Amino acid sequence: MTVVKSIFVVLILSLIGLAAFYEDIVSKILLPQYIEWGYETEAQGLKLGVPLDEEGLKLAKDIGVKSPEKIRIVSVDVVPFPYDNFALKVLGESLGFIGEDIINEAQAFGYSIYVRKGYELDKPRLAHEIVHVLQIERSNFKDVTFQHLSDLAKYGYSKAPLEVEAFKANKKYSGS
Repeated sequence: MTVVKSIFVVLILSLIGLAAFYEDIVSKILLPQYIEWGYETEAQGLKLGVPLDEEGLKLAKDIGVKSPEKIRIVSVDVVPFPYDNFALKVLGESLGFIGEDIINEAQAFGYSIYVRKGYELDKPRLAHEIVHVLQIERSNFKDVTFQHLSDLAKYGYSKAPLEVEAFKANKKYSGS
């Protein structure tokens, strides 16, 4: 019986160690790679995207963005993700960013908002993405990404605080 208990204790300690090691891998290795890729994605979007129209600028100002003139909308077939990085792909799948039956319609990378072609970026949806721009503007892409990924793992998408804030804009600007 003591052998079984010993094996059980070793197994539990191994799982705890693995969990701690996993967090280290994510925070010290994977997230910096994703953040570097995100900055590059924002830079591409700033070059390729189109500025907000007058209505969009007004909306961004109303939401509180300090530099709405910097925002660019980038229309793409697929919202970018670093699929070529196997470890980031696995992380994205585990957090529900990507995967079978998951379609990312729009995502903010700093002042660049990538939108999937065919997705109607109406006022409430644009407001949602502009709130994400505001969140990044209030802090920075790196810190917001760390917070958002931690929140997604802890609360899930619909209850993650940054998403809750953005969903409030959907409701506020939906006219209902």
